[in-house]
Amino acid sequence: METIRGKTSLNMDSTELHARLANYKRISLDLGTGDGKFAFCHAETFPNHFVIGIDSCRENLREFSRTNLPNLLYVIASAQSLPHELHGLVSHITINFPWGSLLQSLLDGDSRLMHGLESVLGSGAQLEVRLNGGALSEAGWSLEEGSERIFRNLEMAGWYLETPAKMDTHVLRKFPSTWAKRLAFGRDPRAIQVNASLK
Repeated sequence: METIRGKTSLNMDSTELHARLANYKRISLDLGTGDGKFAFCHAETFPNHFVIGIDSCRENLREFSRTNLPNLLYVIASAQSLPHELHGLVSHITINFPWGSLLQSLLDGDSRLMHGLESVLGSGAQLEVRLNGGALSEAGWSLEEGSERIFRNLEMAGWYLETPAKMDTHVLRKFPSTWAKRLAFGRDPRAIQVNASLK
């Protein structure tokens, strides 16, 4: 699979990946990581977690991928075609304020995304999804209707969902991602979070 550090792209095979993960019990995957800030903050805050940020846009990752944190890795891949090297390794997935093709795949219940998520997960896996009103509006959905559709698709794919919680501007301002800050001070700060686990 293709990894990135600054402007340098490197291939990593399963043997090298397993060696990097050897001393970590919790492997977190931030899907659609954007500029990678959330993944960086998570890895820095929880040094006993190994964090993998995945995004298809390499240019956005250049700043945070320069870090020397031993428990952080950035991978270039699409959400609909996750690297086979991650098969069965991930214990926790975050999808924070998706837009574009990732959001559309969630709205469509895209089998490539749903099967890909299932393939990378280990036992007892957890999922956190955070959705914002502005991105759903651009996709032609209200926050409530779009969220409900995504939740239904996740349930059909075998996830057990907890009761969704609204994220107000106070929560968004404290959330460690670039996009959350933009939402908090933007025109449409409405957002929803749901936690899920595999049935």
